[in-house]
Amino acid sequence: MITGINRVFEHEGKKLHIQAEDLGDATAAFEIRVYDEGTVLWLKRISYDDLKAQELARREHETALRQQMEKMILTVEAAIAKGKIAMA
Repeated sequence: MITGINRVFEHEGKKLHIQAEDLGDATAAFEIRVYDEGTVLWLKRISYDDLKAQELARREHETALRQQMEKMILTVEAAIAKGKIAMA
């Protein structure tokens, strides 16, 4: 299980904290959250059932999951920058 990935993303003078957290193999999902000073502004749960179904070795699974989480963080950053995720 990957505990989480954290990034700080500056947008319109705010330092937003973007966090991806693995919810574990039993759930087969991770959550992406965007925080502003501790307040959750946006949240999405993403399934990785497809990754789990591949029956990869533990290390390969963790590497693939980390890559998926990192990619989603970049997607969220781009969506914020383009105004597709409103940050009030």
